Amino acid sequence: MSAAEFDAILLNNADFLKPFAINLTRDHEAANDLFQETLYKALSNKDKYNAGTNIRAWLFTIMRNIFINNYRRKVKQKTILDSSGNEFLLNYRQVTVSNAAESEIRIKEIHEAIRQLPEIFKTPFLLYFDGYKYHEIAEALQEPLGTIKSRIHFARKLLREQISRF
Repeated sequence: MSAAEFDAILLNNADFLKPFAINLTRDHEAANDLFQETLYKALSNKDKYNAGTNIRAWLFTIMRNIFINNYRRKVKQKTILDSSGNEFLLNYRQVTVSNAAESEIRIKEIHEAIRQLPEIFKTPFLLYFDGYKYHEIAEALQEPLGTIKSRIHFARKLLREQISRF
């Protein structure tokens, strides 16, 4: 296949890439960049294209791979944009310091909320929290499995309401 034939096939099928790029990026500017980079890669790798194969699938694969590689690169960098006029890239390696006192207060509040649960919900919930399986709890308490699941569900719901108040 000559370079002119490849260029003609590429241009005839390039318009189908734009909606796919927008779908991947959810941003028109990023989609245009992805579209241009895909066409550049396709032109630079035209010797790898086998004549007679589906060029759309080949182009979609190139675009998807570029998108995935760019996404992985961004995640690895963990950078954010500075909102100042120069838009410097900042390294986002901020260290957080845990507050032991606040954590202890939170844990005490959670334990207090568990302690205030009705006994019918508290016992199965604590057993589940300790790592027992539903069927083990049902056997130990001699209750049906569905009842145990229901009680644990309601215990979680009550705890969620209690803890969200804090």
